[in-house]
Amino acid sequence: MEILGKLIIFSAPSGSGKSTIINFLLQHPELKLSFSISATSRPPRGTEKDGVEYYFLSPDEFRSRIEKGDFLEYEEVYKDRFYGTLKSEVERLLKAGRNVVLDVDVVGGVNIKKIYGERAKSIFIQPPGLTELRKRLEGRGTDSPEVIENRLQKAEYELSFAPKFDTVIVNDLLEKAQQEALDTVTAFIQKS
Repeated sequence: MEILGKLIIFSAPSGSGKSTIINFLLQHPELKLSFSISATSRPPRGTEKDGVEYYFLSPDEFRSRIEKGDFLEYEEVYKDRFYGTLKSEVERLLKAGRNVVLDVDVVGGVNIKKIYGERAKSIFIQPPGLTELRKRLEGRGTDSPEVIENRLQKAEYELSFAPKFDTVIVNDLLEKAQQEALDTVTAFIQKS
């Protein structure tokens, strides 16, 4: 019998600490986690390499692959700026017996969970509140005030999706949230 891996889907508003928690989990080899590399139509930045940070596609290639049904989920974030999860990437990792970690938006997370059902665990990382989220976004020092306002508005919308996820982890204390994520993922992977 072919042993296949499972999917662990993470979604969260920007600034919730999702990437930090995912990177913490990837440091645990016993979990056999592999991060699913997303596809994007944006050009590589700096030292980014195709197939490492992203699969880089032109906007036309991306549209063509959407038409072929190659994506589990995708979003056009801005005109001609697409991001998505390739079915082939997820299936390749699952067939290798790896447990696949996905970092997707809330709509994508809900949709992927519907596709994979019990083989997937969807986890929503929630900030302790919008006031704290604002502090974190401002503390990064990477976004203009307008971008921060847009992210906060989007976060309010994204927070409304939390009940659609299997597990909600409130990241008020990073170490506690990391441990909760580790316990959740470990229990899910060990469940037959």
